[in-house]
Amino acid sequence: MQRAKGSSVQLTIAPPSLVTELRVISVSAVGSLREDLRPLEFLIPDQFFDRTRGRVSTFFGNGVVAHIAFADPICPELLSVLERACTSAKVAVHRGGTYVCMEGPAFSTKAESHLYRSWKMDIIGMTNLQEAKLAREAELCYATVAMVTDYDCWHPDHDAVTVDQIITNLVKNSENAARVLVEALHAMPVARKCTCGSALKNAILTDVSQIPPQARRDLDLLIGKYLSTGENA
Repeated sequence: MQRAKGSSVQLTIAPPSLVTELRVISVSAVGSLREDLRPLEFLIPDQFFDRTRGRVSTFFGNGVVAHIAFADPICPELLSVLERACTSAKVAVHRGGTYVCMEGPAFSTKAESHLYRSWKMDIIGMTNLQEAKLAREAELCYATVAMVTDYDCWHPDHDAVTVDQIITNLVKNSENAARVLVEALHAMPVARKCTCGSALKNAILTDVSQIPPQARRDLDLLIGKYLSTGENA
């Protein structure tokens, strides 16, 4: 028995002058692929592995080609803030690890779950890979607070887990996450020192003069500053 592995993210639209200071903290329920990563513990992943297919995970296309660097998909500054926030909130936290993003809505088979473990994946969910890619293209800092609700179906005690136990874990995790977010907001630096805010610099491969007018309008919030200065020309 498992629970829905998802996340809740709210993006607030701000004027272009404020976009460079926005961060996204995704709070997500996940399954554990490690014996030592227990329900009610949190993990702040620093890597993703994509097992989805056919999902839209870019703002680009339709006349604009852009390739962002994504070797390190999590903002290191935001990761550190969240790790300290978990400690301050007295929530057991693990720093770093790989989140395997599966397609869903069905959960893994045991064969798949055992394969992910053999690949040294740490947690499994259904949503965060696309969030991270879109946030990077939008030059937003991004990090995930992954809340473990149960072990994935690989665990020998998996079938003994009841719905009541899962709901209890979800409620407790939500309470802990609220405390973590409060601590994180108090500790968040005003100005960013990371490179997330310039992720699109030199990433736009299309000749600026060849970008269609409609694409310019659609993507102005993201690339307008680069088109006006010609940095990617």
